[in-house]
Amino acid sequence: MTQPAAAVTVRRVDAGHRYEILVDGVTAGFAAYRDQEDRRVFHHTEIGGEFAGRGLASVLVQQALSDVWDSGKRLVPVCPYVAKCLRKHDGFADITDPATPDVLRWLDTALAR
Repeated sequence: MTQPAAAVTVRRVDAGHRYEILVDGVTAGFAAYRDQEDRRVFHHTEIGGEFAGRGLASVLVQQALSDVWDSGKRLVPVCPYVAKCLRKHDGFADITDPATPDVLRWLDTALAR
């Protein structure tokens, strides 16, 4: 007998500055961001060990990037995983800004608060 497919959902949690991916209602991981004016700066993506190897990070980041697109914001990939996804899926190139030294300094300050 096969097990039913897990219900996977992605939600934006503005108060936590992150997108979360849930598997059957359990938080499996997140993509953290900070907003700098009209840019959403992604700085960290993490999937819990018990959920690894299921392709959840890709689902999470793709949906987060689509949300940024829909919101009219631009995005900045500081997180290596987000940058990797953007290289594979160039459909977001026109709303992507580089992670410049100024952005990195700003992010360090924003995360220190």
